[in-house]
Amino acid sequence: MIKHFLDYIAIERKYSPRTVEAYHDDLRDFCRFMGWEIEDFNPEDVGEDDVKTWMLNLLEDQHQSPRSVKRKLSALKSFYRFLLRQRKVDKDITARVNPPKADKPLPVFFRPTEMETVTAMDNWADDFESIRNALIIELFYQTGMRQAEMLGLNDEDFDLAQGQVRIFGKRRKERIVPIGETLVQQIKHYLEARKELVESNPPAFFVYKSKRKGVCPLDKNTLYNIVRTRMGEVSTLKKHSPHVLRHTFATTMLNNGADIRTIQELLGHASLSTTQVYTHTTFEQIKQVYMATHPRATKSDNRDSKTDTEHGKN
Repeated sequence: MIKHFLDYIAIERKYSPRTVEAYHDDLRDFCRFMGWEIEDFNPEDVGEDDVKTWMLNLLEDQHQSPRSVKRKLSALKSFYRFLLRQRKVDKDITARVNPPKADKPLPVFFRPTEMETVTAMDNWADDFESIRNALIIELFYQTGMRQAEMLGLNDEDFDLAQGQVRIFGKRRKERIVPIGETLVQQIKHYLEARKELVESNPPAFFVYKSKRKGVCPLDKNTLYNIVRTRMGEVSTLKKHSPHVLRHTFATTMLNNGADIRTIQELLGHASLSTTQVYTHTTFEQIKQVYMATHPRATKSDNRDSKTDTEHGKN
């Protein structure tokens, strides 16, 4: 039965060989937990409690992460939906089995000192590429836009007189984000430098010059490498991506008193719950400072100890 299922997802559903192999391994692991080889699987010998016990074994005995267990359960659920469609079983015993909740990783962000350092370095920019790359870092940091949103920028999206930029987010949803006077001047400086490559009708706001194609819109890989290189010079984080700059923008705003709904609007989040992850980041910072500085955070209160001693004497 399992072989037929694997053939189905490989041939009819056109899953990649790597995905099919992952499904095979997960279903094999379940069979071995039940004491069988994969070819011996018999749905009549499996119940809902067996599935729950298997998950508990993965979590508590094998110390697998909730994310890994969720993936394995997903493979078993897909297999049982296949069996149900093939009328090999009368009911899906996995339907009421819920996956473990996986903790969402907290977003990482660059420290204020790191952002100050990279900004100071960029003050010396004078050639076109350096000026462009410096603006890219600042625009990410001061607007929190996504990488795809930056690549989609055109000249007409900027209203420098009003100090704002129009950003088209997911599903072309439009939002307006304010920009400060310093950034406005930096944008003007970039536009002047860009005239070295193209006087009018640029293909995009951010461009580069190709020896073969001429002036082209900046592409995803080049943009990513610009951020990775520049931020890698000042930060010890393992990841130096545009998305970390987006996290940095949101965390900076929150730490400096912005309310969560304003940050939601600036980031273009459809749901407030997506934005609220940044409050956890800030809480972790607060907690670390509290534990490191408050005398009662990690040490017992001397007065309590003294009182306990006195009570022992009475």
